Amino acid sequence: MEIPFVKLHGNGNDFVLIDEYGQTVIPDDMKGQFVALYCDRRFGIGADGILFLSKSKTADIRMRIFQPDESEAEMCGNGIRCLAKYAHDAGYVKGTCTVETMAGEVGVAMAYDGEEFTATIRMTTPRFERRDIPAIGEGEFHESIGGYDVYAVNTGVPHAVIMVEDAEAIDIEADAPSIRTYPDFVFGANVNFVQKTGADAIRVRTFERGVEGETLSCGTGATASAVIAHRLGHVKGPVHVETKGGPLVIHFDKDGVKMEGPAVTVFAGVISF
Repeated sequence: MEIPFVKLHGNGNDFVLIDEYGQTVIPDDMKGQFVALYCDRRFGIGADGILFLSKSKTADIRMRIFQPDESEAEMCGNGIRCLAKYAHDAGYVKGTCTVETMAGEVGVAMAYDGEEFTATIRMTTPRFERRDIPAIGEGEFHESIGGYDVYAVNTGVPHAVIMVEDAEAIDIEADAPSIRTYPDFVFGANVNFVQKTGADAIRVRTFERGVEGETLSCGTGATASAVIAHRLGHVKGPVHVETKGGPLVIHFDKDGVKMEGPAVTVFAGVISF
């Protein structure tokens, strides 16, 4: 048996993509185990997650994303850009499309400038109420955890956001886990340390739920960070977000929030059994 795959990344947040547009390749009850095996960077292909592209009954295409701990995430901003690039290159979609995710349907506009591919994602509406994050209690989430002033928002997945003076000075592997697993977060949360670097610019470091470590970039995390920074009056927009893997731009308009960034195809291959 041979399973074709494509490796892509969005600002260093890397994914393996399995094309199930024509038929199911990995049975649903095996997807978690398959992902844990092939996300391994020493014994597998290596990735922050595996994307499964399929047809949708309500949108142009459907995305499912599984993470190295075998869990399925509701949404992934960098992953959608990678999925959109693959679907565009494969001829499944053209300049615009809609993508079905567990967090809802999102719109994508995409184009090439020479060899560089850029996609702009209409993100799901940010949700601030605890019941929508989800978190225990009523009202919006703003608590002190481990000495940090923590806000939370759901931008497709739950995110904790902490404004800091120097993001690079944070020992993220030591400080993030207690926030990521804070009991009030019903399903846990991604953790973002955010530094304002300019009038409308921020630097973000993200500890990702499911990966259980820092990733080079997180699209929903960059969005969450920009949204909270905007809400607190630190930035106006568009917000230029610096991640370890590269830049993203978060736009605000009357209809909500959009995320703009690149996607790159790294290589294609075949898994042989």
